[in-house]
Amino acid sequence: MPKIGAVADDLTGATTTGVLLARSKARTAVFFNEQAALKAEGMEELDAVLISTSSRPLPRDEAYQAVVSATEALKKMGVKYFSKRIDTTLRGGVGVEIDAMLDTMGDDAVAVVVPAMPQSRRIVVGGYSVIDSVALIRTPVAQDVRTPVTENYVPKLLKQQTRRQVGLIKLDTVLKGPRSIAKKLISKREKGCEVIVVDAISIEDVQAIAQACVQLHWNVLAVDPGAFTAKLAYCRGLIQAEEANIPEGTVDGQGKTVLITAGSASPVTKRQMEVLCEDPRHVRVSIDPVQLIEGGMAGEAEANRAAQEVLTLLEQNPAPRAVLLETALHGVLLNLDKEDADRDYYGGQCADMINAYLGQIVKTVLDAKRDQIAGLYCTGGDTEVNVCNALDVQCLEVMDYVIAQVDIGRLTGAYAGIPIIGKGGLTGTDTIVLDIVDRLFKEAAR
Repeated sequence: MPKIGAVADDLTGATTTGVLLARSKARTAVFFNEQAALKAEGMEELDAVLISTSSRPLPRDEAYQAVVSATEALKKMGVKYFSKRIDTTLRGGVGVEIDAMLDTMGDDAVAVVVPAMPQSRRIVVGGYSVIDSVALIRTPVAQDVRTPVTENYVPKLLKQQTRRQVGLIKLDTVLKGPRSIAKKLISKREKGCEVIVVDAISIEDVQAIAQACVQLHWNVLAVDPGAFTAKLAYCRGLIQAEEANIPEGTVDGQGKTVLITAGSASPVTKRQMEVLCEDPRHVRVSIDPVQLIEGGMAGEAEANRAAQEVLTLLEQNPAPRAVLLETALHGVLLNLDKEDADRDYYGGQCADMINAYLGQIVKTVLDAKRDQIAGLYCTGGDTEVNVCNALDVQCLEVMDYVIAQVDIGRLTGAYAGIPIIGKGGLTGTDTIVLDIVDRLFKEAAR
């Protein structure tokens, strides 16, 4: 039975933590909701379970209840050690979701918040979040349409969201090692802090914090993007040392094609896809987003047109090495908030419709040419969720990552075994998609 359980506010977050455990020899599954997890078979074979609540953009009350339900599901599975997976850029109602888990775990539970993920250059110094040498509020995430972040000081950000007292342990204490950290944790708790933020700038710092928590034998809720959860599991003897899980073979050059679905419209994603398409073996299929958000016959017609264009490309000899499905990387970028308002849609409905149609296109292609598809790559968490929803996939078995936060899993259900890689829109260098395509050809040979 799984001993490690985590609740994440979106799918890509869940997979990011999951792959760290999977790379450490823990059999790990990521579920899209608690209902799917409670109904799943073979749970006794798992070491770790992660549940996505898709709660990041939800109102406080709805997010709180979603996290409570997921935590209760983990308790029913027999999970002993709990984590709250948070975004590396602290989007969403982090404090509200911490409250939800602490309320469910018991009166003795304490949240130790380690927002650093040194593997992807996310660190916390003096309580301030720094992303790739840039202050958090100066990164593109500060202008995120649905969940902007305008506070750089983590304790203050959490105080605005949680009803519990928040404390901070600074880097000078962390650098002195586990014993010093443990003493400071005790001091903060004696002063009434139930949510304790801890600085970290290296993976060694994160491990020292984990060692301190294990020494104290507390009922700790790990609140982090993944590194702290993994180090806690390692220090508790639940997992082995992390190492890559790369297949030796490849199916590249054997007539297979990687299918890419780009739901993110960020400048980072746009540049990455431009680099991808500089190789003539990689073909772009542009889809009219206006038709998709019209819905009805217009949406269906455009989705069918795009699917047939992909199928025609797959008939070629040779077929494209990769096919890119995109709605927002060509022409004038739509203001989807304005489109929602003009059409009297709920907030985010246009984005949901676009992603749902992208999932429908992927399903049409897979149903016709499954054996020719080496793997799927989805950029944008909502896109990956909608692709999986269209395929009636409610669980991913996670395997590894290309780089931190670019996660590799396998579909379950009717499309079991097909590799899938998900990536947030802000992650990776200009050439990361080339590496992703290469890796999917390797995974297809596993």
